[in-house]
Amino acid sequence: MLSRRSAHEALYNDLFLALAHKRARHEPVIDLTVSNPTQADIPYERDAIFRALQDPRVFEYEPEPFGAPHARSAAAATLGAPASRVVLTASTSEAYSVLFKLLCDPDDEVLVPQPSYPLFDYLAQFEGVRLTPYRLLYDGAWHIDLDSVRRGIGSKTRAIIVVNPNNPTGNYVKRDELYALAEHGLPIISDEVFVPYSLRPDMNRVTCAQSVDAELVFSLSGLSKVAGLPQMKAAWMAIGGREERVIEVLERMELMLDSYLSVSAPIQHGLAQLLKAGKFTQRAILDRIAYNYTFAKSGLEGSAATLLDSEGGWYANIRLPKNAPETAICIQLLDDFNVYVYPGHFFDFWDEPVTVVSLLTPKTDFAQGIAAIRDLAGQL
Repeated sequence: MLSRRSAHEALYNDLFLALAHKRARHEPVIDLTVSNPTQADIPYERDAIFRALQDPRVFEYEPEPFGAPHARSAAAATLGAPASRVVLTASTSEAYSVLFKLLCDPDDEVLVPQPSYPLFDYLAQFEGVRLTPYRLLYDGAWHIDLDSVRRGIGSKTRAIIVVNPNNPTGNYVKRDELYALAEHGLPIISDEVFVPYSLRPDMNRVTCAQSVDAELVFSLSGLSKVAGLPQMKAAWMAIGGREERVIEVLERMELMLDSYLSVSAPIQHGLAQLLKAGKFTQRAILDRIAYNYTFAKSGLEGSAATLLDSEGGWYANIRLPKNAPETAICIQLLDDFNVYVYPGHFFDFWDEPVTVVSLLTPKTDFAQGIAAIRDLAGQL
């Protein structure tokens, strides 16, 4: 009666149940997984945001498949792309849905990085698309295993996804890596929502994939990360590549996006102001993640826990001694120290045990959590 693609395994596991049990008893929990900036004590220019949503044009219905021209221009400026090649969606998740429909038939394949955010699994499943992982390798710094990309390409491969910087490893795509990916002749989908959150400079990194000479390249971003406004529901993608390919893509996308018209008028009319106000929040987020990453680096130095290198993004990854299973370590951290972290396998880390923590966490909670991780690592 129900579709196979809507089915999924139960999300409950031992760690989730342990957290639910602790919260049911109203016990304090230091949550090191906070990734929602609106719940992380991040400041906003609230008056400017309120003003952005008070444009009188919100009472007019002007359906535009690609988004209102002024909103497309505001979004295009964040990527340095022509507004004529930028289209709006309600979220990057919706953008992926559109791209999977555009590029893939059922049972076609898309390459995705590993480790990476598990949302891809669901987005692909809902569209009847299969995912083939390629590896990110760590040797003191993260980089794309280009051999695993080559091995992963088959007759049904339709695109390569890169997340730049990757979530949760924090590595930016380098220019030589992007050029090597483009040589395969497949469309490149570049998720660039975390690009503004760099922990250090690097002239070799890619900040927008539109710069590569590729058959097709899609650059994705949105308010959720760029302005710390996940509730405002606006994202955008720039389409680059060979001119005839881009024209064909826009023609096909026009009907697809016209069938949904998902981006609301208030957000489109306020987008330029929301982006302007978001610069304040963006700086606050960058200050928070830089402070917490530096704190973790100094706080874990000399301990049995190792902070893996990160170039940017909102997460940090901590490798622990291989003396116990990863989930058991996370449960022990929760039971004994009241600290909740993500286990690495949630992001498809293959080298256990790794814990993943959010750098958005308020500073006091983050400091207490890092101290607990250091103490637990010393006991393992």
